[in-house]
Amino acid sequence: MEEQPKTLTSKRVYTGKIINLRRDEIMIAGQSAVREIVEHPGGAAVLAARDGHIYLVRQYRHPYHREILEVPAGKIEPGEEPGQTVARELTEETGIKAKSLEAAGKLYPSPGYTDEVIHLFFTDDFTVSSGRHLDADEDVALVCLPVTKVYRMVDAGEITDAKTLVLLYKYRERLLTKGR
Repeated sequence: MEEQPKTLTSKRVYTGKIINLRRDEIMIAGQSAVREIVEHPGGAAVLAARDGHIYLVRQYRHPYHREILEVPAGKIEPGEEPGQTVARELTEETGIKAKSLEAAGKLYPSPGYTDEVIHLFFTDDFTVSSGRHLDADEDVALVCLPVTKVYRMVDAGEITDAKTLVLLYKYRERLLTKGR
Protein backbone atom coordinates (compact mmCIF):
# COMPACT_ATOMS: atom_id res chain seq x y z
CA MET A 1 0.00 0.00 0.00
CA GLU A 2 1.55 3.25 -1.13
CA GLU A 3 -0.46 5.71 0.93
CA GLN A 4 -2.42 5.19 4.12
CA PRO A 5 -6.19 5.51 3.66
CA LYS A 6 -7.63 8.82 4.84
CA THR A 7 -10.99 9.28 6.57
CA LEU A 8 -13.00 11.96 4.79
CA THR A 9 -16.18 11.79 6.89
CA SER A 10 -17.32 9.75 9.85
CA LYS A 11 -20.86 9.58 11.24
CA ARG A 12 -22.44 7.40 13.91
CA VAL A 13 -25.69 6.08 12.46
CA TYR A 14 -26.79 3.82 15.32
CA THR A 15 -26.15 3.78 19.06
CA GLY A 16 -26.99 0.56 20.88
CA LYS A 17 -26.60 -1.04 24.29
CA ILE A 18 -23.52 -3.07 23.28
CA ILE A 19 -22.53 -1.85 19.83
CA ASN A 20 -22.63 1.30 17.74
CA LEU A 21 -22.59 1.56 13.95
CA ARG A 22 -20.48 4.16 12.19
CA ARG A 23 -20.41 5.08 8.49
CA ASP A 24 -17.03 6.31 7.25
CA GLU A 25 -16.17 7.69 3.86
CA ILE A 26 -12.51 7.05 3.17
CA MET A 27 -10.00 7.74 0.43
CA ILE A 28 -8.14 4.55 -0.42
CA ALA A 29 -5.90 3.92 -3.43
CA GLY A 30 -7.07 7.21 -4.92
CA GLN A 31 -10.74 6.21 -4.73
CA SER A 32 -13.54 7.24 -2.41
CA ALA A 33 -15.14 4.31 -0.58
CA VAL A 34 -17.72 3.80 2.17
CA ARG A 35 -17.05 1.57 5.18
CA GLU A 36 -19.62 0.57 7.77
CA ILE A 37 -17.93 -0.06 11.10
CA VAL A 38 -19.37 -1.84 14.12
CA GLU A 39 -17.89 -0.13 17.17
CA HIS A 40 -17.45 -2.50 20.10
CA PRO A 41 -15.79 -1.84 23.48
CA GLY A 42 -13.80 -5.08 23.23
CA GLY A 43 -13.86 -8.26 25.18
CA ALA A 44 -11.78 -10.76 27.09
CA ALA A 45 -11.81 -14.57 27.05
CA VAL A 46 -10.14 -17.22 29.20
CA LEU A 47 -9.27 -20.87 28.81
CA ALA A 48 -9.38 -22.47 32.25
CA ALA A 49 -7.63 -25.85 32.31
CA ARG A 50 -5.91 -28.16 34.75
CA ASP A 51 -5.52 -31.84 35.58
CA GLY A 52 -6.18 -32.83 31.97
CA HIS A 53 -9.54 -31.04 31.77
CA ILE A 54 -10.78 -27.87 30.07
CA TYR A 55 -13.66 -25.79 31.46
CA LEU A 56 -16.02 -24.42 28.81
CA VAL A 57 -19.49 -22.91 28.81
CA ARG A 58 -22.49 -23.88 26.73
CA GLN A 59 -24.90 -21.07 25.97
CA TYR A 60 -27.52 -20.09 23.42
CA ARG A 61 -26.26 -17.62 20.82
CA HIS A 62 -29.18 -15.99 19.06
CA PRO A 63 -27.44 -14.98 15.80
CA TYR A 64 -26.86 -18.71 15.15
CA HIS A 65 -30.15 -19.90 16.73
CA ARG A 66 -28.36 -22.61 18.70
CA GLU A 67 -26.17 -23.33 21.70
CA ILE A 68 -22.43 -22.84 21.31
CA LEU A 69 -19.64 -24.45 23.33
CA GLU A 70 -17.04 -21.79 24.07
CA VAL A 71 -14.56 -20.41 26.59
CA PRO A 72 -15.93 -17.99 29.21
CA ALA A 73 -15.78 -14.44 27.88
CA GLY A 74 -17.38 -11.05 28.14
CA LYS A 75 -17.49 -7.41 27.18
CA ILE A 76 -15.03 -4.98 28.74
CA GLU A 77 -16.95 -2.50 30.88
CA PRO A 78 -15.91 1.18 31.07
CA GLY A 79 -12.87 1.60 33.34
CA GLU A 80 -12.05 -2.12 33.36
CA GLU A 81 -8.80 -3.71 32.28
CA PRO A 82 -9.12 -6.92 30.20
CA GLY A 83 -7.81 -9.07 33.07
CA GLN A 84 -10.48 -7.66 35.39
CA THR A 85 -13.14 -8.36 32.77
CA VAL A 86 -12.14 -11.96 32.27
CA ALA A 87 -11.84 -12.64 36.01
CA ARG A 88 -15.33 -11.17 36.56
CA GLU A 89 -16.88 -13.07 33.65
CA LEU A 90 -15.24 -16.35 34.66
CA THR A 91 -16.75 -16.12 38.15
CA GLU A 92 -20.15 -14.86 36.95
CA GLU A 93 -20.57 -17.53 34.27
CA THR A 94 -18.94 -20.54 35.94
CA GLY A 95 -18.29 -19.94 39.64
CA ILE A 96 -14.56 -20.35 38.89
CA LYS A 97 -12.33 -17.89 40.73
CA ALA A 98 -8.95 -17.45 39.06
CA LYS A 99 -6.05 -16.99 41.47
CA SER A 100 -3.82 -15.96 38.56
CA LEU A 101 -4.18 -15.20 34.86
CA GLU A 102 -1.64 -15.45 32.06
CA ALA A 103 -2.05 -13.12 29.07
CA ALA A 104 -2.18 -15.09 25.80
CA GLY A 105 -2.40 -12.27 23.24
CA LYS A 106 -5.34 -10.73 21.46
CA LEU A 107 -7.36 -11.25 18.31
CA TYR A 108 -9.41 -9.21 15.87
CA PRO A 109 -12.53 -11.35 15.33
CA SER A 110 -13.67 -9.67 12.11
CA PRO A 111 -11.39 -6.80 11.04
CA GLY A 112 -13.34 -6.11 7.85
CA TYR A 113 -16.19 -4.42 9.68
CA THR A 114 -15.58 -4.12 13.44
CA ASP A 115 -12.99 -2.52 15.71
CA GLU A 116 -13.55 -5.19 18.38
CA VAL A 117 -10.46 -6.63 20.05
CA ILE A 118 -10.67 -9.76 22.22
CA HIS A 119 -7.94 -10.16 24.84
CA LEU A 120 -7.01 -13.78 25.54
CA PHE A 121 -5.96 -15.40 28.82
CA PHE A 122 -5.12 -18.77 30.36
CA THR A 123 -5.59 -19.90 33.93
CA ASP A 124 -4.65 -23.17 35.61
CA ASP A 125 -4.69 -21.74 39.13
CA PHE A 126 -8.31 -21.46 40.24
CA THR A 127 -11.01 -22.67 42.58
CA VAL A 128 -14.41 -23.97 41.47
CA SER A 129 -17.51 -23.13 43.50
CA SER A 130 -21.24 -22.95 42.90
CA GLY A 131 -21.23 -19.16 43.29
CA ARG A 132 -22.34 -18.07 39.83
CA HIS A 133 -23.88 -14.63 39.22
CA LEU A 134 -25.53 -14.77 35.81
CA ASP A 135 -27.25 -11.77 34.27
CA ALA A 136 -31.05 -12.14 34.14
CA ASP A 137 -30.94 -12.86 30.39
CA GLU A 138 -28.15 -15.47 30.56
CA ASP A 139 -28.54 -19.25 30.54
CA VAL A 140 -25.03 -20.65 30.79
CA ALA A 141 -23.96 -24.19 31.66
CA LEU A 142 -20.45 -25.07 32.86
CA VAL A 143 -18.96 -28.00 30.93
CA CYS A 144 -15.75 -29.71 32.10
CA LEU A 145 -14.25 -32.04 29.49
CA PRO A 146 -11.05 -34.04 29.11
CA VAL A 147 -8.52 -32.23 26.91
CA THR A 148 -8.47 -35.09 24.39
CA LYS A 149 -12.26 -34.96 23.99
CA VAL A 150 -12.19 -31.19 23.43
CA TYR A 151 -9.68 -31.55 20.58
CA ARG A 152 -11.75 -34.40 19.07
CA MET A 153 -14.74 -32.07 19.16
CA VAL A 154 -12.71 -29.38 17.38
CA ASP A 155 -11.67 -31.87 14.69
CA ALA A 156 -15.31 -32.97 14.28
CA GLY A 157 -16.49 -29.36 13.84
CA GLU A 158 -18.45 -29.40 17.09
CA ILE A 159 -16.53 -26.42 18.52
CA THR A 160 -16.58 -23.53 16.05
CA ASP A 161 -16.28 -20.34 18.10
CA ALA A 162 -13.25 -18.35 16.87
CA LYS A 163 -11.92 -17.12 20.22
CA THR A 164 -12.22 -20.63 21.63
CA LEU A 165 -10.40 -22.16 18.66
CA VAL A 166 -7.57 -19.62 18.94
CA LEU A 167 -7.17 -20.26 22.67
CA LEU A 168 -7.26 -24.04 22.14
CA TYR A 169 -4.59 -23.74 19.44
CA LYS A 170 -2.42 -21.61 21.74
CA TYR A 171 -3.03 -24.04 24.61
CA ARG A 172 -1.93 -27.01 22.49
CA GLU A 173 1.25 -25.13 21.55
CA ARG A 174 1.82 -24.34 25.22
CA LEU A 175 1.48 -28.03 26.13
CA LEU A 176 3.88 -29.06 23.38
CA THR A 177 6.42 -26.44 24.45
CA LYS A 178 6.23 -27.50 28.11
CA GLY A 179 6.66 -31.13 27.07
CA ARG A 180 10.03 -30.48 25.44
